[in-house]
Amino acid sequence: MNLSERFLSLHDFETAARARLPGGLYGFVAGGSADGWSVANNRAAFDRWSLVPRTLSAGPVRRQDLTLFGQPFASPCGIPPLGVSALFSFDADVAMARAAAAARVPYILSGASLTPMERIFEAWPQAWFQAYVDGDRMRVGRLLDRLQRTACQVLVLTVDTPVAPSRELSLRHGFSIPVRPGPRLVVDALTHPRWLLGTAARTFFAGGIPRMENQDAVPLNRVTELPTGPAHPPLSWDDFRFIRSRWSRTLVVKGVISPEDAAQYGALGADGVVLSNHGGRQLDGTVAPLDALPAVREAVRDLPLLLDGGIRRGTDVLKALALGAACTFSGRPMLFAAAAAGQRGVERALEIMHAEIDRGQALLGARTLAELDARYLAPAAEPLRHGMQHGPAAMPDAPTPAELDQGGRLAA
Repeated sequence: MNLSERFLSLHDFETAARARLPGGLYGFVAGGSADGWSVANNRAAFDRWSLVPRTLSAGPVRRQDLTLFGQPFASPCGIPPLGVSALFSFDADVAMARAAAAARVPYILSGASLTPMERIFEAWPQAWFQAYVDGDRMRVGRLLDRLQRTACQVLVLTVDTPVAPSRELSLRHGFSIPVRPGPRLVVDALTHPRWLLGTAARTFFAGGIPRMENQDAVPLNRVTELPTGPAHPPLSWDDFRFIRSRWSRTLVVKGVISPEDAAQYGALGADGVVLSNHGGRQLDGTVAPLDALPAVREAVRDLPLLLDGGIRRGTDVLKALALGAACTFSGRPMLFAAAAAGQRGVERALEIMHAEIDRGQALLGARTLAELDARYLAPAAEPLRHGMQHGPAAMPDAPTPAELDQGGRLAA
């Protein structure tokens, strides 16, 4: 069976990846923080809007190309930063970058990646880089100097991680970052031989235990080690001003939900904002990025707004664009696609999204992305509970990590 027959939607990649991955790794991707309420709410936000098609307006050809920060792209659904991706599929960062290059969509390399940034910019010169930084300005300066020597034109600064969250679903399987091999994790790995041989062993023999490659001018700790050196205070507004002064290229801020924060970042020189609650992986109980979008759009009318969290269908992308987003990102499905079928899997996932967006435009009667606005939307008359996802009706009784572990398809 070829990939186009095996994978018909993004949901299919999660099913395949779950069978391949040890439970702890699957839980690390699929789960959120604490009870997983924010993960479910991100997805449910799209069910709170209905589409309003316009007839006899589609035309024979539709366009979904766009330009972001001076860079042309073919479609408005890209791949967000996905930390430690190489643990889930061999050389996953390069595979995703190459797939994004083939599809000509945005790709953001995670600062928590295990692949040197230089390899990524060789694979896709239009890739962006996402940084995890704190108040250590010497380290930040070294990282920016290194980044300036690459082709990277867009730095994405993540601002929603002042402390580590509680990710109980993966911890119940004995998996965490740093990776701490224990009896349960070892048994989990041995019972998933395709991952053990195809990813873990292959990665080890290619270069030993992976390191955090992109948090300083040189690689830092191994993925099995705690960071060394003194602790530094979390990122502050003054630190943001410092980064803005040192980085002359495009600067985008990721992890913003508050309209007031978005306006402040714009006033301090940010070139764009990614509305995100980290896929529900930081503070549980937060507003969904899609729900926050209208108010943020009102607060910053001229700043490009990007969005991640809950994107699973082309119609989700169209709803976000109609509410004012310039582009969207879908994270977990792309990592599941890499785990299930490597670069070819990611290419198939992007192909699915491109086709769904085009089909959605045709059925909506929107020939270009610029035509999409609130006229194509209406509040859903009654929330629905989907069979494959947790919709709004399920939100008051958000699933517990134990329930998720038994088969809940939560993704973000």
